[in-house]
Amino acid sequence: MYNDIALDHISDPRNAGEIKDADSIGHIGNPADGDRITIYIKVNNDILTDVMFKAFGCGAAIAASSMITVMAKGKTIDQAMAISNEAVSEELGGLPPQKLQCSNIAADALHNAIDDYRSKRLI
Repeated sequence: MYNDIALDHISDPRNAGEIKDADSIGHIGNPADGDRITIYIKVNNDILTDVMFKAFGCGAAIAASSMITVMAKGKTIDQAMAISNEAVSEELGGLPPQKLQCSNIAADALHNAIDDYRSKRLI
C-alpha cells in the first residue's frame, strides 16, 4: 500500500516529539477518521529553526507529519506557509488515494502554528 519513502517515515519518523519552549503550536484534526496532528515550531529571525510533531492516527498521517517537519525546518516563515498538503504527499513519493484524507492535514497543522506565531507577534 505504501511506497518505501512513506514506509520509512512511518517506521522511523523524523522530528517526533515536542519542543518544550516552542514559540508556537498548531493543532489540526480530521474528525472523519480520528487523525490528530500537533506541530511545534521555534523561530529565529523569521526562520523555522526547529519543527517537531506529535501525531495520532494512521500511517499516512504520521508519514506526512514527519515529512512536513523535514520540509519546513530551515525555511523562512513565508516559504513554510507555501508548503501544501499536495507537496507533502509528492515528497513522500505519493500516497494511496484512500489515505490522502489522512495525510492532507499536516501542512494545515504547520500553517496553524505559523498563524499562531504571527498573531502572538502582533500582540
